[in-house]
Amino acid sequence: MKIVTISPEQFDRYARNHKYRNYYQSSIYGSTMRKFGFNVHFLGIADDSNTLIGASLIIYREVFMGHKIAYAPRGLLFNYENPNEVKELAEKFKKILGKQGFMLLKIDPYIPATVRDHDGNIINFNNQTNLIMANLKNAGFIHQGRTLFFEGEKPRWEALVLLNKDIRTIFNNFDKRTRHKIRKAANSGIECYKDPSKNINILYEFIKRKTPKPIEFYRELISNYGENADVYYARINTEIYVINSRKAYEKEMENNDQIAEKIQQLDISPQQKNSLLNKKMESDKLLNTYKNSMVKATELLKEYPNGVIVAGGIVIKYDNSAFLYIDGFNSKYSNLNPSYLLKWRMIDDYNKQHLKYLNLNGIVGEFERRNKFSGLNEMKLGFNSTITEYIGEFDIVLNNFTYNLYKSFGKK
Repeated sequence: MKIVTISPEQFDRYARNHKYRNYYQSSIYGSTMRKFGFNVHFLGIADDSNTLIGASLIIYREVFMGHKIAYAPRGLLFNYENPNEVKELAEKFKKILGKQGFMLLKIDPYIPATVRDHDGNIINFNNQTNLIMANLKNAGFIHQGRTLFFEGEKPRWEALVLLNKDIRTIFNNFDKRTRHKIRKAANSGIECYKDPSKNINILYEFIKRKTPKPIEFYRELISNYGENADVYYARINTEIYVINSRKAYEKEMENNDQIAEKIQQLDISPQQKNSLLNKKMESDKLLNTYKNSMVKATELLKEYPNGVIVAGGIVIKYDNSAFLYIDGFNSKYSNLNPSYLLKWRMIDDYNKQHLKYLNLNGIVGEFERRNKFSGLNEMKLGFNSTITEYIGEFDIVLNNFTYNLYKSFGKK
C-alpha cells in the first residue's frame, strides 16, 4: 500500500464512483475551502500495482509551530471492512504524514450506522458498523463517541425527505401540524421562488448569526457548484396577505354571527346552549386573531408595498440528490411559517426533477427528552423524514510528541 498525491481530476474520477461518495469529498469543495484559509490536498491510496483503492480530500492549517491538523470532510473514501488494510493505512499515515508535520487527522466517513423513521425508531441497521468501528479502533483511530448533538465537524444525524412517490402522497404523509403550517404560510401571502441570479445578500442576513463564515464563502461555494447550486427565497406578497387576512376575518365574523343567532333561539336545550357558548368563545378568539393579523398585514403593505423577503436557503445538488446546505429566516415573521413553505417548494421542485431525496441537513439524536434543538427536530422530522445516523468522527494521532506538546499549551 502506498500514500500518493493525486490530481483533482484523478480524485474526482475515483470519488464519483465510490460507495461513500458525497459532495464534501469533491474537488469543488476543496477549491472553495482553499479560498478561505485552508490548504488542500488530494490523497490517493494505491495498492502494489498502483491501482487506487482509496482516496480523500483533506483540508488543513498550521496551528502550532509549523505543525498541522488535517480533516477529511465526510472521508476517507476507503474499504474499512478489511482489518489488515485499515491497520496498514493507519501505519502509512503515521509514517508519511507524521513526518510532513501533521499531528492529527480527523475523519468522519459517510457511512450510515442506522436508518430510522421520523420518530427515531430503527428501521434498518448497517450490519458492518461494528466491524468497521472495531477495525478503526484497533488500527489506532480514536472514536469521538456516539454523539447526539452537534459536537462534531459535521452532523452525525441528518433528516432526508424521500422523493420516490407522487407529490400528493408525499404531502399527505407529512405530520398534520406541518401540513397546517404550510397552508397557513400560503394563506399569509408567502410565495417561494428560486432566484435565477443566486444573490445571497438578503439570505446572509438570516444565516450570519449561526455561521462564522463570511458572505464571500457562500458566494464562492455557489459559483463553484454552478448549475448544481440553487438559491431559494420566501417572500410575503403583502397585498395578498391583506386580502386573505380580510377574507378570513369576514368569514369568521359571519360564523360568529350565526352562532350568536342560534344561542338566542328559545327552543334549544341547556346542553345545546352550552355547546354553542363554547363555540362562540372559540370564534371570538379566532376573530381577535384574524383582526390582529389583518392589522399587521395592512401595516406591512404600507411599509413593503412590493413585498418583503423573510426566509431563504442554499441547496447543493449531487449524485441525483439535493442537500440543503444552509437556510435561515427573519425571526420577526416566524409565526407565518415561511421556512415550512420554503422546504415544501424545494420538495416539490426536486420531486419534479426526479431526484432521490432532499437532505434537510442536521438534526439531533435525542428523540425523547426536550432540549434546545427539539424545535429543529420537530420541524425537519414533520416532513415525514427518514433519519440517517452516521458512525461519527475518528481521530488518529500522527505525531505523539508534537500533539502532546500542543495539548500541553491548552490547545485541542
